Amino acid sequence: MKKKIFAAAMAAMMALTACGGSAAPATTAAPAASAAGQESIGEAPASAAETKAEAADKAGETADKAAETKAAAADKKDLREINVVLDWYPNAIHTFIYTAIERGYYAEEGLDVKVRFPANETDGITLVAAGKAELGVYYQHDAVQAVANQKVGVKSIGAICQAPLNVIVSMKDKNVNSPKDFVGKTVGYGGTVLSEALVRSMMKNVGEDPESVNLLNVGFDLMSSMTTGQVDATIGCLVNHEIPQMEEEGFEVSWFPLTDYGVPNFYEVCFLANTRMIDAEPEVLAGFLRASKKGFDDFKADPDATLKILLDNQSAENFPLSPTVEEKSAATLLPLMETADAPFLSQSEEVWQNTIDWMFDEGMIERKPEISEVMAELKY
Repeated sequence: MKKKIFAAAMAAMMALTACGGSAAPATTAAPAASAAGQESIGEAPASAAETKAEAADKAGETADKAAETKAAAADKKDLREINVVLDWYPNAIHTFIYTAIERGYYAEEGLDVKVRFPANETDGITLVAAGKAELGVYYQHDAVQAVANQKVGVKSIGAICQAPLNVIVSMKDKNVNSPKDFVGKTVGYGGTVLSEALVRSMMKNVGEDPESVNLLNVGFDLMSSMTTGQVDATIGCLVNHEIPQMEEEGFEVSWFPLTDYGVPNFYEVCFLANTRMIDAEPEVLAGFLRASKKGFDDFKADPDATLKILLDNQSAENFPLSPTVEEKSAATLLPLMETADAPFLSQSEEVWQNTIDWMFDEGMIERKPEISEVMAELKY
């Protein structure tokens, strides 16, 4: 699960907005039932009368199910379809969405929510901007950059995680415990401008020359670049996923947060909506947020039961989940998705302004957008 920056894809997104054509992102499929009936060895064969009665019962059950399906389909016709593009394949941070779908919270708000997997790295923002999806789960820095540099018409309507998940990770025997330990070392990253800016900012914060660290673009191979000794540390791994995954695989790792070294607090991921929809259908988006909050409340109250819903909806062929890793991930996420000072989905002008100021100072954006350009407050 890698964090991505979208600079190269913005031109394609603008073209998509203009022409109005796009392939639909991959969609989730309901888990297939696989309970095949088997006759036990040694049982006496059923009589003709019993067989006929069973057949009648089954026919009745089939008719009942068909009627229920028809009624459900009729009900769905009255629901407003909402396509939500994820930032990545399903994992613990998305548990509340699947819970709200499974338990009917979105339907109660008149919504038929469909979860879409990103076919391209930037779908969470580009498809929303182009009007090809109603909502996207995406990164705060990317949203600011798109609005500031390309004037893309998206805004955040809710912060899913109140703090960064992106951390500095190293193998424990490398003794990398702060940015000061980067001097003369090689730090692997995914080739993004954001990662370069984060490392540069931390080095300046501890009084070291940013040029004294060697940044190596390892693409998606953040974990393997550490375990093979190719790099001394990485930036871009997430504390809720790569850390428990590496520990489960038997590796001893060290990590530290970015915000300890001059990087302002930021929202790891937000719900992005198109500005046109925010203006035209704020009540629809408010209903989505209300239902999402119910899903999160259930996640918080009963992580085990709600993670079961997530696991039933995982993309096993693309991103299989380990139940134990997701349990540890949930334990890390829950106190970061809602804090004593910041309820789930809340967002503050201060966090947005601090992020904008930091990005401008680091040369990531050409201008400082107004808060109202990047964030929308909906009453729900």
